[in-house]
Amino acid sequence: VQLQASGGGLVQAGGSLRLSCAGSGNIVKINHMAWYRQAPGEQRELVADIAPNGNPNYRDFLKGRFTISRDNVKNMVYLQMTNLKPEDTAVYYCNVVPPIKLGKGWSQYDYWGQGTLVTVSS
Repeated sequence: VQLQASGGGLVQAGGSLRLSCAGSGNIVKINHMAWYRQAPGEQRELVADIAPNGNPNYRDFLKGRFTISRDNVKNMVYLQMTNLKPEDTAVYYCNVVPPIKLGKGWSQYDYWGQGTLVTVSS
């Protein structure tokens, strides 16, 4: 299983970006998917996660600026980010919360994408 994140870049404060993460491999079913971020010198933190039925959960600090969504057919998860702030600058990682059902059975492995850098200038 591979997770490929994309969509990061440089944006001015107040701008928007849409991150995408595509899962590939012999995937049968993915349960929760999530986005994390890690700012320089900081620990990785959860941004949002989404259940298989599309129900999202967000960290309070986002205050409605981000929207997580998913496409279960394509094994993709998205993060629409609006009104970006300099403190949102970080590497953003997608995550598939174990377990994940593969062609050979259930896997408890914790899969992560390679990260995509978001830089917000003031």
